[in-house]
Amino acid sequence: QLQASGGGLVQAGGSLRLSCAASGRTFSTVVMGWFRQAPGKEREFVAAISRSGSCSGGTTYSADSVKGRFTISRDNAKNTVYLQMNSLKPEDAAVYYCAARRSWYSGYWPVADYWGQGTQVTVSS
Repeated sequence: QLQASGGGLVQAGGSLRLSCAASGRTFSTVVMGWFRQAPGKEREFVAAISRSGSCSGGTTYSADSVKGRFTISRDNAKNTVYLQMNSLKPEDAAVYYCAARRSWYSGYWPVADYWGQGTQVTVSS
C-alpha cells in the first residue's frame, strides 16, 4: 500500500513537501513516481525516481512543467518517497498521487502498476 501525505494550502511562491510511505518489504525493488490531477483535467505525470534514488547513483525524471522547481527523492530505509515542491504556482494545484512501477520507464509514465490515494495541494495566488 502507498499512503501519501503532506498536501495543504500554500501561497504562490511557497513550498510543500509531499511524502508517500509504502508498506511491505519490496519498496526498494520498485520505481516510484508522482502524478497529479487538477479538476476537469486528466491525470498527468510529474516525476519518477529509480530504485536506488539519485543520491545512490540512480536516476530521476521530471515533467517539463515542474523541472527546476520540484525534486523527487526516496529513502529506502524508511520506505518513503518524497516530492519537494518549491516556487509553487496556482497551476500546480491538484490532487497528487504517488505511484509505483515494477520497471523503469524513461519518460512520462503512461501507466503505473500501483497507486496510492491522493493528497490535495492548493495554491493561492
